Amino acid sequence: MSRSLKKGPYIDERLLAKVLGLRKDEKKIIKTWARHSTISPEMVGHTFGVHNGKEFAPVYVSEDMVGHKLGEFAATTKFSRHGGKMQREIEAGAEQKEAVKTVATAKPAAKK
Repeated sequence: MSRSLKKGPYIDERLLAKVLGLRKDEKKIIKTWARHSTISPEMVGHTFGVHNGKEFAPVYVSEDMVGHKLGEFAATTKFSRHGGKMQREIEAGAEQKEAVKTVATAKPAAKK
């Protein structure tokens, strides 16, 4: 559910103060836990370290991210893979290709 228009977007005050204190050409990562903060135009061009529960994921803010939340760009879960018969077939095909590559690139033993 979106925030009321009369209230305006939520931007963490401390985060905004850090952004305004930096110049655009500074390449410093701003670490934050404020995943719920809305990205404002002042944040464009800066890199944020958004906490995902375990570590800080680097998020470079570009023009088209304005209006979204910081947390949208730092996933909190790790994708492992899809399951099922189709996935097993894909993985088996990939293993066969790698086996062919290793055999083709292996140097033949020198003859005595």
